[in-house]
Amino acid sequence: VAENASKFELDGTVIIFITASLFIGATGKSAQVPLYTWLPDAMAGPTPVSALIHAATMVTAGIYLVVRSNFLFTLAPTVQGVILFIGFLTAALAGFYALRQNDIKKVLAYSTVSQLGFMFIALGLGAYTTAMFHVMTHAFFKALLFLGAGSVIHAMSNEQDMRFMGGLKKYIPLTHATFLIGTLAISGFPLLSGMISKDEILVAAFAKNPVYWVILFVLAAITATYMFRLYYLTFHGEFRGTEEQKHHLHESPSNMTLPLIVLAVLSVIGGFINLPHFIGHGHYAKLMEWLKPVLTEQSYSQMEATLSGVPFNTEMILLAATVIMFFSVWFIVRNTYAKKKKMAVAEESYTGWERLSAKKLYVDELYNALIVKTVEGLGRGGKMFDKGILDRFVNFVGDGAEDSGKAMKRVQNGNVETYILIMSLAVGIILIVNFLLQ
Repeated sequence: VAENASKFELDGTVIIFITASLFIGATGKSAQVPLYTWLPDAMAGPTPVSALIHAATMVTAGIYLVVRSNFLFTLAPTVQGVILFIGFLTAALAGFYALRQNDIKKVLAYSTVSQLGFMFIALGLGAYTTAMFHVMTHAFFKALLFLGAGSVIHAMSNEQDMRFMGGLKKYIPLTHATFLIGTLAISGFPLLSGMISKDEILVAAFAKNPVYWVILFVLAAITATYMFRLYYLTFHGEFRGTEEQKHHLHESPSNMTLPLIVLAVLSVIGGFINLPHFIGHGHYAKLMEWLKPVLTEQSYSQMEATLSGVPFNTEMILLAATVIMFFSVWFIVRNTYAKKKKMAVAEESYTGWERLSAKKLYVDELYNALIVKTVEGLGRGGKMFDKGILDRFVNFVGDGAEDSGKAMKRVQNGNVETYILIMSLAVGIILIVNFLLQ
């Protein structure tokens, strides 16, 4: 396919149709707007399943598809623009939803949707290896966070609501330490894996359009906000659960904590596999070099020009801005939830934007009214058609066959004399008709 891709006209109707169709599939697979609602609902499954399938492997198949098909998408700038827009919209909506969720796994679920949006932004910018880099680092810290959430839920006797947690760092210290590393990684702590891969997306966005960088900068701040909120509500302050839950609190066994330690180490060092372009002029971007055979010459040169197109001084300023933003958000959230002890409250007491965030902008209710109810109505209509028309028609045919069988039964009675008589009459009729026709 790659060898013949050059035969397509740049931004022609055929290539737009092909890439748009592939992207629609990727939208559903990788939980992008408007096909993202299944992912948070899938979090009802076991936490290890959420960590592996819903955070690291299955949902990233859409990103992999686009990267692997870069020779097609490079020929369709229009579709790349659509991918960029959908990525921004998904990252913004999911990040907004995560700000006021109380279920620990729901926060991480919407975080996954938001980070997938970041990856699609990279794809829309044409930074294919950057998208795969964030896929890799995200697998480390998000699997760590999900498994850490599982360890918390295990310690809390299957409680997932953060309103009934708090002060867990002294009861489950190993889980707390590893979860903190995951939180720092996804939030952008300097030199951790998430910071390096996300900064590469920010640089690619600035090279394309500084406005894109500003939007991504705000989205990165939102990511740090909801993750630190989750961290402080869970591990700091006073314990808010029941006495029975408090009595049950204990660190998870080694078969649960050992994977946390491994993933925590990977979350710390994972970013060094593809260091920023300004370090050694890209010679340490090993992932980019390793993926070079997958990319067409046009895709690679376009991507390299994007990543190296920002001057060194400018990139340092952008990097400093993201680091200052990280520590600012950390200070504000810590001051709000750890020092002032603001707690998560019931959704019913939220007002304004908090209520919209907790209710996910009522998108589930909208889908239910427009799609679910419509499909159910069609189902009821189909059932009436099935019972009122199809069943009656089938029953009519069946009754007709049964009645004709009963009628034939009188003739087919096993009497040989009757058979010979009927045969003789039939032969006579044939002879008479033949004679008359001559």
